[in-house]
Amino acid sequence: MGASHPPVRHPFRGVPRMTNPWIAALLALFVWWFSTGAILWRVRHADRSGGAAHLMSVLWGLPLLVGGIYGLGVTLDDATAPATYAAFLSALGLWGWIELAFLSGIITGPNTALATPNAQGWDRFAQATLTILWHEAVLIAALALLAYAAWHAANPFGLYTFAVLFFARASAKLNLFFGVPRINTEFLPRPLSHLASHFRHARMNWLFPISVTLLTFAAACWLERAMAAPTPAAKAGHVLLAALTLLALLEHWFMVLPLPDQKLWRWMLPEVPAAHDPKLTAHPGLTARK
Repeated sequence: MGASHPPVRHPFRGVPRMTNPWIAALLALFVWWFSTGAILWRVRHADRSGGAAHLMSVLWGLPLLVGGIYGLGVTLDDATAPATYAAFLSALGLWGWIELAFLSGIITGPNTALATPNAQGWDRFAQATLTILWHEAVLIAALALLAYAAWHAANPFGLYTFAVLFFARASAKLNLFFGVPRINTEFLPRPLSHLASHFRHARMNWLFPISVTLLTFAAACWLERAMAAPTPAAKAGHVLLAALTLLALLEHWFMVLPLPDQKLWRWMLPEVPAAHDPKLTAHPGLTARK
């Protein structure tokens, strides 16, 4: 007889099941609020410190990147509810590190200049694209690798989470480019103070109705799949996706409706020195495009 081997303990076995859809929705809401606030807090502190503080933020945040990649990898073949939550949080960790690197000015694009006054059409689009080119390339590469790894995986919720974030953020960026009534530049850090000059104030643009319609439809699809889910894990995963999509929809409406969304995080952030306030440098280029 062959030698017996002790059973392998799965890293997520024994974790209490969180299959209640309300718990999933509240978790998505809390993680969205907390993770956004934590990144803004770190970036604001780096702004105040100056020097290499932004680079150090990205280096200190590497556990988010490593943990996100590891978590996404080990959950692919695990269809349990704890693994579904772990995949969701891992995707957010990977996304969070990339966003931190962007807001810190480390992964942005080759263009760091203000938009050319009165630029129009493809010239304006090219300038805006070059401002965020490397960031977009990293996001596209991460999404492509995730899609390859999770194509027929038992637990695709990490991929779905990243995909929702990717397409919702792309939609938000395009709407800011084409023009929306409300543009909040309060949280733009110094390394990205030039970014606001590529935004445009406008009463409405052709893309916004399409964006909110597609996000609403996507949220409805996730909820429909949650109600028809064959397992508690699948139900929790689709509720997480629905909540995340609805939050992305809310962020789109913040660009149109007069709601003080900045108050959700302003209270937790340190004051930025007046000389470094992005609002003092970003608005001239932005408002010139009304």
